[in-house]
Amino acid sequence: MNPELINADCIDWLKKRKENSIHAVVTDPPFGMREYSPEEILKLRNGKGGIWRIPPTFDGSKRKPLPRYTVLTEEDIESIRNFFLSWGKEIERVLVPGGHIFIAGNPLVNHVVYNALEEAHLEKRGEIIRIVRTLRGGDRPKGAEKKYSDISAMPRACYEPWGLFRKDLDGKLSKNLEKWGTGGLRRPETDKPFEDMIESERTPKPEKNISPHPSLKPQRFMRQIVHSSLPLGKGVIVDTFMGGGSTIAAAEAIGYKSIGIEIDETYFNMATKAIPILSRINCEVQCGSGQTKLHHNQIEEKEIVY
Repeated sequence: MNPELINADCIDWLKKRKENSIHAVVTDPPFGMREYSPEEILKLRNGKGGIWRIPPTFDGSKRKPLPRYTVLTEEDIESIRNFFLSWGKEIERVLVPGGHIFIAGNPLVNHVVYNALEEAHLEKRGEIIRIVRTLRGGDRPKGAEKKYSDISAMPRACYEPWGLFRKDLDGKLSKNLEKWGTGGLRRPETDKPFEDMIESERTPKPEKNISPHPSLKPQRFMRQIVHSSLPLGKGVIVDTFMGGGSTIAAAEAIGYKSIGIEIDETYFNMATKAIPILSRINCEVQCGSGQTKLHHNQIEEKEIVY
Protein backbone atom coordinates (compact mmCIF):
# COMPACT_ATOMS: atom_id res chain seq x y z
CA MET A 1 0.00 0.00 0.00
CA ASN A 2 1.11 3.56 -0.68
CA PRO A 3 -0.39 5.93 1.91
CA GLU A 4 -1.69 9.33 0.93
CA LEU A 5 0.19 11.96 2.95
CA ILE A 6 -1.08 15.53 3.05
CA ASN A 7 0.51 18.66 4.53
CA ALA A 8 -2.62 20.64 5.43
CA ASP A 9 -5.01 21.76 8.13
CA CYS A 10 -7.17 18.72 8.88
CA ILE A 11 -10.42 20.70 9.23
CA ASP A 12 -9.91 22.26 5.79
CA TRP A 13 -9.18 18.82 4.34
CA LEU A 14 -12.19 17.21 6.00
CA LYS A 15 -14.55 19.90 4.68
CA LYS A 16 -13.53 19.00 1.12
CA ARG A 17 -13.89 15.27 1.67
CA LYS A 18 -17.01 13.47 0.41
CA GLU A 19 -19.57 12.09 2.82
CA ASN A 20 -19.26 8.43 3.81
CA SER A 21 -15.78 8.11 2.30
CA ILE A 22 -13.56 6.85 5.15
CA HIS A 23 -13.96 3.79 7.35
CA ALA A 24 -11.99 4.53 10.52
CA VAL A 25 -10.01 7.25 12.29
CA VAL A 26 -7.01 6.45 14.47
CA THR A 27 -5.35 9.59 15.75
CA ASP A 28 -3.31 11.16 18.53
CA PRO A 29 -4.27 14.85 18.65
CA PRO A 30 -2.64 17.67 20.58
CA PHE A 31 -4.60 17.22 23.82
CA GLY A 32 -4.54 20.86 24.84
CA MET A 33 -4.28 22.39 21.34
CA ARG A 34 -1.88 25.09 22.51
CA GLU A 35 1.16 22.83 22.73
CA TYR A 36 1.31 22.30 18.96
CA SER A 37 0.52 25.86 17.92
CA PRO A 38 3.29 27.43 15.76
CA GLU A 39 4.35 29.68 18.66
CA GLU A 40 4.68 26.82 21.16
CA ILE A 41 6.37 24.49 18.67
CA LEU A 42 8.99 27.17 18.01
CA LYS A 43 9.63 27.46 21.77
CA LEU A 44 9.86 23.65 22.03
CA ARG A 45 12.41 23.46 19.22
CA ASN A 46 14.39 26.32 20.76
CA GLY A 47 14.27 24.55 24.13
CA LYS A 48 13.13 27.63 26.01
CA GLY A 49 9.86 28.99 27.36
CA GLY A 50 6.26 28.21 26.59
CA ILE A 51 3.87 25.47 27.66
CA TRP A 52 6.49 22.74 27.25
CA ARG A 53 8.56 22.03 30.34
CA ILE A 54 11.66 19.94 30.99
CA PRO A 55 10.87 17.65 33.95
CA PRO A 56 13.59 17.01 36.54
CA THR A 57 15.88 14.02 36.10
CA PHE A 58 14.38 10.92 37.74
CA ASP A 59 16.58 8.01 38.86
CA GLY A 60 19.23 9.10 36.40
CA SER A 61 16.79 9.22 33.47
CA LYS A 62 16.83 12.39 31.41
CA ARG A 63 13.19 13.23 30.74
CA LYS A 64 11.87 14.77 27.55
CA PRO A 65 9.72 17.92 27.39
CA LEU A 66 6.08 17.53 28.41
CA PRO A 67 3.17 19.92 27.82
CA ARG A 68 1.75 21.47 31.00
CA TYR A 69 -1.99 20.84 30.80
CA THR A 70 -2.49 22.22 34.30
CA VAL A 71 -1.79 25.76 33.03
CA LEU A 72 -4.71 25.75 30.59
CA THR A 73 -7.09 28.65 31.17
CA GLU A 74 -10.87 28.62 30.90
CA GLU A 75 -10.43 30.21 27.48
CA ASP A 76 -8.07 27.39 26.47
CA ILE A 77 -10.60 24.78 27.64
CA GLU A 78 -13.36 26.44 25.62
CA SER A 79 -11.08 26.50 22.56
CA ILE A 80 -10.46 22.76 22.96
CA ARG A 81 -14.20 22.10 23.17
CA ASN A 82 -14.99 24.24 20.12
CA PHE A 83 -12.22 22.71 18.05
CA PHE A 84 -13.20 19.12 18.76
CA LEU A 85 -16.86 19.91 18.23
CA SER A 86 -16.00 21.19 14.73
CA TRP A 87 -13.63 18.29 14.14
CA GLY A 88 -16.18 15.77 15.39
CA LYS A 89 -18.92 17.11 13.12
CA GLU A 90 -16.67 16.80 10.07
CA ILE A 91 -15.52 13.33 11.10
CA GLU A 92 -19.13 12.23 11.60
CA ARG A 93 -19.95 13.46 8.09
CA VAL A 94 -17.09 11.72 6.27
CA LEU A 95 -17.19 8.42 8.20
CA VAL A 96 -19.31 5.62 6.78
CA PRO A 97 -22.05 4.36 9.14
CA GLY A 98 -20.50 2.24 11.87
CA GLY A 99 -17.03 3.71 11.39
CA HIS A 100 -14.94 3.85 14.57
CA ILE A 101 -12.73 6.60 15.98
CA PHE A 102 -9.78 5.77 18.23
CA ILE A 103 -8.53 9.01 19.76
CA ALA A 104 -5.61 9.25 22.18
CA GLY A 105 -6.33 11.29 25.26
CA ASN A 106 -5.09 12.74 28.51
CA PRO A 107 -6.99 12.33 31.81
CA LEU A 108 -6.90 16.07 32.49
CA VAL A 109 -8.76 17.10 29.32
CA ASN A 110 -10.55 13.94 28.15
CA HIS A 111 -13.90 15.04 29.52
CA VAL A 112 -13.82 18.16 27.34
CA VAL A 113 -12.92 16.25 24.17
CA TYR A 114 -15.36 13.42 24.81
CA ASN A 115 -18.27 15.76 25.53
CA ALA A 116 -17.57 17.63 22.30
CA LEU A 117 -17.52 14.43 20.25
CA GLU A 118 -20.78 13.25 21.79
CA GLU A 119 -22.31 16.63 20.95
CA ALA A 120 -21.18 15.97 17.37
CA HIS A 121 -23.42 12.85 17.43
CA LEU A 122 -20.64 10.30 17.79
CA GLU A 123 -21.47 7.45 20.15
CA LYS A 124 -18.96 6.73 22.90
CA ARG A 125 -18.15 3.03 22.88
CA GLY A 126 -15.69 2.94 25.77
CA GLU A 127 -11.98 3.50 26.22
CA ILE A 128 -8.89 1.57 25.26
CA ILE A 129 -6.46 1.64 28.19
CA ARG A 130 -2.84 1.53 27.13
CA ILE A 131 -0.91 0.27 30.14
CA VAL A 132 2.36 2.21 30.07
CA ARG A 133 4.47 3.62 32.89
CA THR A 134 5.78 7.00 31.83
CA LEU A 135 7.71 9.56 33.86
CA ARG A 136 4.79 12.01 33.87
CA GLY A 137 3.55 13.01 37.32
CA GLY A 138 4.61 11.78 40.73
CA ASP A 139 6.96 14.70 41.42
CA ARG A 140 7.30 16.27 44.85
CA PRO A 141 6.17 19.90 45.37
CA LYS A 142 8.43 22.12 43.27
CA GLY A 143 10.90 24.08 45.38
CA ALA A 144 10.01 22.15 48.53
CA GLU A 145 11.07 18.63 47.61
CA LYS A 146 12.95 18.01 50.87
CA LYS A 147 10.36 19.57 53.15
CA TYR A 148 7.56 17.51 51.59
CA SER A 149 9.50 14.42 50.62
CA ASP A 150 6.49 12.16 51.27
CA ILE A 151 4.18 14.11 48.96
CA SER A 152 3.44 13.72 45.24
CA ALA A 153 1.88 16.68 43.47
CA MET A 154 -0.17 14.31 41.30
CA PRO A 155 -0.22 10.56 40.55
CA ARG A 156 2.53 9.01 38.46
CA ALA A 157 1.06 8.13 35.08
CA CYS A 158 0.62 4.38 34.58
CA TYR A 159 -1.83 4.38 31.68
CA GLU A 160 -2.89 6.29 28.58
CA PRO A 161 -6.61 6.40 27.65
CA TRP A 162 -7.81 6.20 24.06
CA GLY A 163 -11.42 7.21 23.56
CA LEU A 164 -13.47 4.89 21.36
CA PHE A 165 -16.37 6.38 19.39
CA ARG A 166 -18.58 5.18 16.55
CA LYS A 167 -20.85 6.74 13.96
CA ASP A 168 -24.43 5.46 14.14
CA LEU A 169 -25.11 2.15 12.43
CA ASP A 170 -27.20 1.84 9.29
CA GLY A 171 -29.57 -0.79 10.72
CA LYS A 172 -28.36 -3.85 12.63
CA LEU A 173 -24.64 -4.54 13.05
CA SER A 174 -24.72 -7.52 10.70
CA LYS A 175 -26.44 -5.47 7.98
CA ASN A 176 -24.03 -2.58 8.51
CA LEU A 177 -21.07 -4.95 8.14
CA GLU A 178 -22.54 -6.35 4.95
CA LYS A 179 -23.23 -2.92 3.42
CA TRP A 180 -20.38 -0.76 4.74
CA GLY A 181 -17.80 -3.19 6.15
CA THR A 182 -17.83 -1.41 9.51
CA GLY A 183 -19.55 -1.34 12.89
CA GLY A 184 -17.53 -3.90 14.82
CA LEU A 185 -13.91 -4.42 15.83
CA ARG A 186 -11.62 -6.94 14.19
CA ARG A 187 -10.46 -9.71 16.51
CA PRO A 188 -6.71 -10.30 16.85
CA GLU A 189 -7.47 -14.03 16.52
CA THR A 190 -10.72 -15.85 15.77
CA ASP A 191 -11.12 -17.12 19.33
CA LYS A 192 -9.89 -13.93 21.03
CA PRO A 193 -11.97 -10.74 21.18
CA PHE A 194 -10.36 -7.33 20.91
CA GLU A 195 -9.78 -6.14 24.50
CA ASP A 196 -9.99 -2.66 25.99
CA MET A 197 -6.76 -2.96 27.99
CA ILE A 198 -3.45 -3.36 26.18
CA GLU A 199 -0.08 -3.75 27.85
CA SER A 200 2.45 -1.46 26.25
CA GLU A 201 5.76 0.25 26.84
CA ARG A 202 7.33 3.59 26.18
CA THR A 203 8.26 4.03 22.54
CA PRO A 204 11.53 2.13 21.91
CA LYS A 205 14.59 4.23 21.21
CA PRO A 206 15.15 2.80 17.70
CA GLU A 207 11.67 4.00 16.72
CA LYS A 208 12.30 7.43 18.26
CA ASN A 209 15.54 7.65 16.30
CA ILE A 210 13.62 7.00 13.11
CA SER A 211 10.90 9.55 13.94
CA PRO A 212 11.82 11.89 16.82
CA HIS A 213 8.33 13.33 17.32
CA PRO A 214 7.57 14.16 21.00
CA SER A 215 4.35 12.09 20.97
CA LEU A 216 5.40 9.11 18.84
CA LYS A 217 3.57 5.92 19.86
CA PRO A 218 5.17 2.44 19.68
CA GLN A 219 4.44 0.24 16.69
CA ARG A 220 3.65 -2.76 18.89
CA PHE A 221 0.70 -0.86 20.36
CA MET A 222 -0.39 1.02 17.25
CA ARG A 223 -0.61 -2.10 15.12
CA GLN A 224 -3.07 -3.64 17.55
CA ILE A 225 -5.56 -0.78 17.49
CA VAL A 226 -5.12 -0.11 13.77
CA HIS A 227 -5.70 -3.81 13.05
CA SER A 228 -8.94 -3.75 15.06
CA SER A 229 -10.30 -0.59 13.40
CA LEU A 230 -11.34 -2.28 10.13
CA PRO A 231 -13.46 -5.31 11.09
CA LEU A 232 -13.26 -6.92 7.65
CA GLY A 233 -9.75 -5.69 6.90
CA LYS A 234 -11.06 -3.43 4.14
CA GLY A 235 -11.49 0.32 3.87
CA VAL A 236 -9.55 3.51 4.46
CA ILE A 237 -8.05 4.67 7.77
CA VAL A 238 -7.37 8.36 8.36
CA ASP A 239 -5.07 10.01 10.89
CA THR A 240 -5.91 13.70 10.98
CA PHE A 241 -2.98 14.53 13.31
CA MET A 242 -0.28 12.40 11.71
CA GLY A 243 2.65 13.74 13.75
CA GLY A 244 5.60 11.36 13.43
CA GLY A 245 3.63 8.84 11.36
CA SER A 246 3.09 5.95 13.79
CA THR A 247 -0.56 5.33 12.76
CA ILE A 248 0.19 5.35 9.05
CA ALA A 249 3.25 3.14 9.53
CA ALA A 250 1.09 0.63 11.42
CA ALA A 251 -1.48 0.66 8.60
CA GLU A 252 1.31 0.06 6.08
CA ALA A 253 2.68 -2.85 8.12
CA ILE A 254 -0.75 -4.52 8.20
CA GLY A 255 -1.65 -3.71 4.61
CA TYR A 256 -4.47 -1.20 5.14
CA LYS A 257 -5.14 1.81 2.94
CA SER A 258 -4.48 5.01 4.87
CA ILE A 259 -4.40 8.80 4.68
CA GLY A 260 -2.24 10.94 6.97
CA ILE A 261 -2.74 14.68 7.45
CA GLU A 262 -0.25 16.91 9.27
CA ILE A 263 -0.33 20.70 9.45
CA ASP A 264 3.28 21.23 10.62
CA GLU A 265 5.69 21.08 7.67
CA THR A 266 8.65 19.86 9.75
CA TYR A 267 6.68 16.97 11.24
CA PHE A 268 5.13 16.22 7.84
CA ASN A 269 8.58 15.85 6.28
CA MET A 270 9.71 13.76 9.26
CA ALA A 271 6.76 11.39 8.90
CA THR A 272 7.19 11.11 5.13
CA LYS A 273 10.73 9.81 5.63
CA ALA A 274 9.97 7.72 8.70
CA ILE A 275 6.80 5.84 7.71
CA PRO A 276 8.40 3.38 5.24
CA ILE A 277 11.08 2.52 7.82
CA LEU A 278 8.74 2.25 10.83
CA SER A 279 6.40 0.02 8.83
CA ARG A 280 9.21 -2.51 8.31
CA ILE A 281 10.18 -2.79 11.97
CA ASN A 282 9.81 -6.34 13.23
CA CYS A 283 7.74 -6.65 16.42
CA GLU A 284 5.72 -9.43 18.00
CA VAL A 285 2.28 -8.09 18.83
CA GLN A 286 0.64 -9.24 22.08
CA CYS A 287 -3.15 -9.55 22.06
CA GLY A 288 -4.61 -10.74 25.35
CA SER A 289 -2.70 -13.80 26.52
CA GLY A 290 -1.60 -14.79 23.01
CA GLN A 291 0.26 -13.38 20.07
CA THR A 292 -0.94 -12.42 16.64
CA LYS A 293 1.73 -12.13 14.00
CA LEU A 294 0.50 -9.16 12.03
CA HIS A 295 3.76 -8.99 10.11
CA HIS A 296 7.27 -10.34 10.23
CA ASN A 297 9.38 -7.87 8.34
CA GLN A 298 12.88 -7.18 9.58
CA ILE A 299 14.75 -3.91 9.43
CA GLU A 300 18.15 -2.75 10.53
CA GLU A 301 18.03 -0.05 13.18
CA LYS A 302 19.02 3.26 11.65
CA GLU A 303 18.73 6.91 12.52
CA ILE A 304 17.43 9.72 10.36
CA VAL A 305 18.97 13.13 10.99
CA TYR A 306 16.63 16.12 10.71
